[in-house]
Amino acid sequence: RGSMAAGWGRPPAATALTLLLSLGASGPGLLQGSPAAHPGALQPAALRAGEVHRLLTYVFVYEDLLSLTCGALIIWYFAGSFERSVGTVKHCFLTAVFTVLSGLLHLFLEPVVSRLSEVEDAKGFLPVAFAMLGVSTARSRMKRALCFGFRVPVVLVPWILLCAAWFIPHSSLPSNLCGLLLGEAYGLGCCFCLDLPESVGSKLDRMFPFSLLKRIPGLKYIPGSSAERRASESSKIIPPPGSYPTQSY
Repeated sequence: RGSMAAGWGRPPAATALTLLLSLGASGPGLLQGSPAAHPGALQPAALRAGEVHRLLTYVFVYEDLLSLTCGALIIWYFAGSFERSVGTVKHCFLTAVFTVLSGLLHLFLEPVVSRLSEVEDAKGFLPVAFAMLGVSTARSRMKRALCFGFRVPVVLVPWILLCAAWFIPHSSLPSNLCGLLLGEAYGLGCCFCLDLPESVGSKLDRMFPFSLLKRIPGLKYIPGSSAERRASESSKIIPPPGSYPTQSY
């Protein structure tokens, strides 16, 4: 329990930055009370007009306070867990990759899906969260996991949550599905060309802007080297001599 509390004491650096960017991108529109004030949602017409930046900014955009609150919780849980498992550098790299590719896949499928039903513009972090969940479940060694109080096969967890995400305000089902399919493909090794070698991640740890992230007080920087991550976790789990009374089990 002590190690778990220590691991969750400080928020991972990139996860905290994602939360701040979401507040900064959505805050002005929420204060004005107008969804039109959000300039970053992923819209085909905007991309045709040359606003290519929307392929990255749409994950920081929310239409109301409820969807922003849901997005903040999703970022805190899914992005935080993912960053702890892969490191801050790789988390940032894969977040950008999942954001752009999920957005492109959504735009590709939108004309087909829109013939069947109305399609919400892609916005919010949920598609990227589903991509991260797809990676984690595809590579998990667990056979079953607890989901809504029931033990179900791990491979079904993302699909159950995909159905549940339908009830999140302003959530785009096609966009979430694109993120999940992309994450599953990456987790199964189908997108190995998009991977970031651990040696590159370790070098980037020492370069700007990641060297700056390390210095921000109150945030936890996760190293790119798996050996360093294991050593960091071990230092929390193993107490120094004399810190606890000897006890036999």
